Amino acid sequence: MTEMAAEPRGPDVEYQLVVTLDAPPEAVFRAWTDPEHLTHWFAPHGFSTPREHIDLDVRPGGSWRAEIWRGAGPASRLSGSYIDVDPPERLVFTTGDPGNRDGGPASVVTVAFVDLVGRTEMRFSQAGYQTTAAHADRARAGWVEFFQRLAAYVAGSRVH
Repeated sequence: MTEMAAEPRGPDVEYQLVVTLDAPPEAVFRAWTDPEHLTHWFAPHGFSTPREHIDLDVRPGGSWRAEIWRGAGPASRLSGSYIDVDPPERLVFTTGDPGNRDGGPASVVTVAFVDLVGRTEMRFSQAGYQTTAAHADRARAGWVEFFQRLAAYVAGSRVH
């Protein structure tokens, strides 16, 4: 059996995503910060985040936790804490593996909600953790799927 070398860890990886959503910033911010709304979109395609597995204490210093499920059991557990909460313009929080299996610190996510008169430009960035480029690419692809679900959810005017 040939031993495969692990991809070297690089400097902190950062990436951004910009998405335009058919809902005002207040609704998009609420979709991020209310478990009754987060449960509808916070998972990639084929997965779910059951409401009973979401805990949000949305305030600076507050914590959050969400379990993403596939079928009858958890596939991923995410958690972190809120750094900045400025409704409906900005949300900053940490995220990462709560078990710290990778040995690295949690990353920092910044989400800015820009008012486009009834629509929102959501500017998302994730930074501050050491990882491989492949891991960052997988994380980015996962967020893209989350945001496809978010776009469909807020466009359906279900966030009040």
